[in-house]
Amino acid sequence: MSPAPPRLRNIGPKSAAWLRQVGLRTLDDLAAAGPVDAYMRVRRAGFRPGLNLLYAIEGALNDTHWQDVPDARRAELVAAAEAAIALLPPPRGRPAAAPVTTTHMESDADDASLLPDDSREDVDGDAH
Repeated sequence: MSPAPPRLRNIGPKSAAWLRQVGLRTLDDLAAAGPVDAYMRVRRAGFRPGLNLLYAIEGALNDTHWQDVPDARRAELVAAAEAAIALLPPPRGRPAAAPVTTTHMESDADDASLLPDDSREDVDGDAH
């Protein structure tokens, strides 16, 4: 019986299982694929990895903790992954998802409560 391969830094049991299932079993396999291709193989296999897997693979390749991947490198990885994801065909039977947008709501600093003044009660239950 052959010994188990050594654990890769940043790669937990679930991520390791995903990577094995897409044919990436060693650090050499990951290095040959690169972080974005490895991440995309997992996605194309039907798994739903988060961006942390992308950072974890980058960290494993550079022998650093995934949280220490520089922000500029993270941005490069995310941009490359998003570009690759955009090339994927839409899921069968469902239209492709639309881009996600974020809406920022402004609030008044003076309005500390969502309740009108006359309906607020103090601790004793008496109205103000």
